Amino acid sequence: MGTENSGTVEISEPLLEEPSKIPESDSENIPDWKEQITIRGLVVSAVLGTLFCIITHKLNLTVGIIPSLNVAAGLLGFFFVKSWTGFMSQLGFSVKPFTKQENTVIQTCVVACYGLAFSGGFGSYLLAMDEKTYNLIGPDYPGNRAEDVKNPGLLWMMGFIFVVSFLGLFSLVPLRKVMVMGYKLTYPSGTATAMLINSFHTNTGAELARNQVGRLGKYLSISFCWSCFKWFFSGIGDACGFDNFPTLGLTLFKNTFYFDFSPTYVGCGLICPHIVNCSVLFGAIISWGILWPLISQRAGDWYPADLGSNDFKGLYGYKVFIAISLILGDGLYNLIKIVSISVTEIFRNSSMENNIPLVMEVIGGESSRLELEKKKRDEVFLKDRIPFWFAGSGYVALAAISTATMPIIFPPLKWYLVLCSYLIAPALAFCNSYGTGLTDWSLASTYGKIGLFIIASLVGSNGGVVAGLAACGVMMSIVSTAADLMQDFKTGYLTLSSAKSMFVSQLVGTAMGCIIAPLTFWMYWNAFDIGSPDSPYKAPYAVIYREMAILGIEGFSELPKHCLALCCGFFVAALAINLLRDVTPAKVSQFIPIPMAMAVPFYIGAYFAIDMFVGTVILFVWEKINKKDADDFAGAVASGLICGDGIWTIPSAILSIFRINPPICMYFGPSVHT
Repeated sequence: MGTENSGTVEISEPLLEEPSKIPESDSENIPDWKEQITIRGLVVSAVLGTLFCIITHKLNLTVGIIPSLNVAAGLLGFFFVKSWTGFMSQLGFSVKPFTKQENTVIQTCVVACYGLAFSGGFGSYLLAMDEKTYNLIGPDYPGNRAEDVKNPGLLWMMGFIFVVSFLGLFSLVPLRKVMVMGYKLTYPSGTATAMLINSFHTNTGAELARNQVGRLGKYLSISFCWSCFKWFFSGIGDACGFDNFPTLGLTLFKNTFYFDFSPTYVGCGLICPHIVNCSVLFGAIISWGILWPLISQRAGDWYPADLGSNDFKGLYGYKVFIAISLILGDGLYNLIKIVSISVTEIFRNSSMENNIPLVMEVIGGESSRLELEKKKRDEVFLKDRIPFWFAGSGYVALAAISTATMPIIFPPLKWYLVLCSYLIAPALAFCNSYGTGLTDWSLASTYGKIGLFIIASLVGSNGGVVAGLAACGVMMSIVSTAADLMQDFKTGYLTLSSAKSMFVSQLVGTAMGCIIAPLTFWMYWNAFDIGSPDSPYKAPYAVIYREMAILGIEGFSELPKHCLALCCGFFVAALAINLLRDVTPAKVSQFIPIPMAMAVPFYIGAYFAIDMFVGTVILFVWEKINKKDADDFAGAVASGLICGDGIWTIPSAILSIFRINPPICMYFGPSVHT
């Protein structure tokens, strides 16, 4: 994503002091911060948090691409509470009005909850420690030791999430005024969410929201029924049903090019930008359409021809390591770019603040109204202060608890390594939060990978894999939650919500996520074959993260023939493509693919790229026919498709736990056997 950076500087000090002249629309009674957090809001947050955790786990364990569900969280929160207040009013009960501040608290709580399903590492660094991933890489693979195995367990995962997830919330709280009001960072997703919530609580916005909820409910029902229908034909194993429908022919099907009728991936295609979907398809064509068929023809020369399909000394190794090289190249470029932008902006703002004129003439009623609105937002945001001593002591106390606890959960990760991580984490959290505010791009996983490589190499072969993966979780959790909190502060600032209610709702949502995210993952773990390359839930990033940890210890000595050269080529290509995207005009760069998105199908397959491309084609045609309708309802339709398929996962998991198999296997093969 490009940077969003205003060339003008606003004046933060209010110029007009007559609060009595604030327009009527802004003189609304703003509830106290405690009244913004309600029991009904927390109940709705828990329900939606559970649903979105299930959806996030499904996406994380299948393809690893997780679109933003913030719009769906705000919309469904509005729908549930509005429905509840309307129902209770009809029964004659007196109910508190549903305010935009309460709506903001619900959205914040839900996002904090389901965010842990991603940053908690259930599809990446935690799963990379398990025995199945160890066996998949191979017991005889250098650096892959049986001692570096820790299988998922509900209690230790909950404990781990609890001790690492709250520190990020305390690390940057004292800087909220500087980040939101001083630097005036955009936080595009937070701003968009605030605009959405503000629109819900107007007459025209409420009508649109009702229509959006209706559209969401319709496609949620269609998606749920379709997923249920598909189940009856999916048989036993992984070769049956619509998920293996050779829509483009059997030859392309062998190279994973087929449409698998997944509402989730079509919904992702509707939400994700066109360039992301096209980048994914482009990556699929390069890898499964060109590169892997060419390398497979070198079997017997570049690698032994009799190796299994999942042996890292064969074609499988090329798939994983080339994907890693693209991911690292893209992450490194964007890390350097965003840190550079952040540093430049900090110095630019500092120098310009020193030259701000003391007097500024306000021209016209519109300028006066905007200044008064800004004054109102500033007053509300600064009204309920969070003391510096509270944030500082909270961070120190939590860091002490985590430093003592982490070596108990992960013995190879020594206490002094954890302590060093927490000493440098606030600086990295600031960089990530500032970069997110400018570009809307959180690099939490990149900071996590940096921690992984450093700790794995420091610990060495005696436990470096587990230590590196655990350190990845520590770093990733802190920088991710810190950026999310600042984003929510921006949303609260624009919806006239108290900073204290935002902070408390983040704490509550994080506490919910520490319980709900492991529980919903445990449902998947017990119901499905997680981590198997032949399973729908192949958890692609588990293998990638374990291999990164091994690389940090062993280096590149055991890669297949020419694999290192190919990896270097794709690493440089990722840097060059990103540079090209930044230096070319917007009308050209909008057609240049994104390396990170290209990397995903290299390892997983091309099938989901087809689904996402179908989604982007539907959206493109919809925008051509009726752009306003597409802008208003595409997000609701996409959320309905994703949520319906996600809800079906619950009965599907229950059926699987009780060993109830689908009655029919719909299978496709050639009509004549040769």
